[in-house]
Amino acid sequence: MKRAIFPGSFDPITLGHFDIIERGVTLFDELIIAIGVNADKKYMFSLEERKNFIEECFKDNPKIKVVTYKGLTVDFCEQNDVDFILRGLRNPADFEFEKAIAHTNRDLAAIETVFLLTAASTSYISSSIVRDVIRNNGDYTKLVPKPVRVKK
Repeated sequence: MKRAIFPGSFDPITLGHFDIIERGVTLFDELIIAIGVNADKKYMFSLEERKNFIEECFKDNPKIKVVTYKGLTVDFCEQNDVDFILRGLRNPADFEFEKAIAHTNRDLAAIETVFLLTAASTSYISSSIVRDVIRNNGDYTKLVPKPVRVKK
């Protein structure tokens, strides 16, 4: 069974994430959307809210599982029999950052990272941009999946 993890904070999940998940799930038998918990980070949405947003987005897809985790992603992978990490790339800066992480992960464990380019229509979207739009009372609804379209 080919299992992959798509890790992130998803604060909140965006249409860019949604696109990567929708395309990525076709490559694997199971795709685990793993929400990383970082005690040093200040989140706009609670862990429960973020998990609920994602579960609602993919409730009809039995190949997608949503979990939370703490610690290193490669440790989660080893503990859960996951061989692949799925990552989305929006631009060359993302590639350089993700490449360094992928090399580090391969040094730590036998984990392959699979990169998908985001769709051109969503390549400008990031969770930090969405949070900024929400904070400033802008129309963020075009940037996120339907379950996230609740005003914070």
